[in-house]
Parts: sequence; structure tokens; C-alpha cells
Amino acid sequence: MTQPVSPYKGKTGLRRVLNAAGYSWAGLSAAFRHEDAFRQEVFLALLLIPLALYLGETGISRALMIGAVLLVLIVELLNSALEAAVDRISLEHHQLIKRAKDMGSAAVMIALANVVVVWALVLLG
Repeated sequence: MTQPVSPYKGKTGLRRVLNAAGYSWAGLSAAFRHEDAFRQEVFLALLLIPLALYLGETGISRALMIGAVLLVLIVELLNSALEAAVDRISLEHHQLIKRAKDMGSAAVMIALANVVVVWALVLLG
């Protein structure tokens, strides 16, 4: 049995890039609208990124501090996508669904801990 081919996969060149940019913007907008944690982390990033530019003494220290903050946003987007997909499949309480959501949450927690560790190491030397 063959899987149907997506009509969007045939796009190439500039059209593919523009489509991808549109989908990415839609994903960011949806996360900001529907995910409280993502909004909080965006506001934290809006505070921390300029602070990293000010406090970082070298380009590498600034990049490490900003990269750690951006990693939180990336992991939160992936966690939110996982939760949305799982909720689409079933809203029933199931141990595997709980495990998947808990693991996504743990990934966000580790990314947040990474911010603390990176910033402490950069700022305290």
C-alpha cells in the first residue's frame, strides 16, 4: 500500500522557501496565541537577549548566552507540537500519553536549567 504524496512536496525554489516561511510564521503565531508557557518564555527571551548582548564580554560568550535562551524556545515549540499531536489522537488518560507529555516537559526543564548553567559559567567565569 503506497502513501499518498503531499501536494506541497512538489514545490521547489523560491516558492518552497516562501511556503516554508509562511508555515513557520503560522507555527510561531499559533504557539504564541495558544501556549502560555511559550509566551512567558518569549517575554523572558526579550529580556535576556539584550541583557546577554550587554553583559557578554566576547562574541562567544554572547552567542552562548543567546543560544541557551533560543534553545528553550525551540524545545518549547517541539513540546507544544508533541502535546498538540497527542491531544489530536486522544484526550483519554493513557500511561503512554502521560509519559510522552512528561518527557516533553522534562526536555523544557533541562533547557531552562541549561540557561542557568551557561549564564552562570559565562558571567562568573
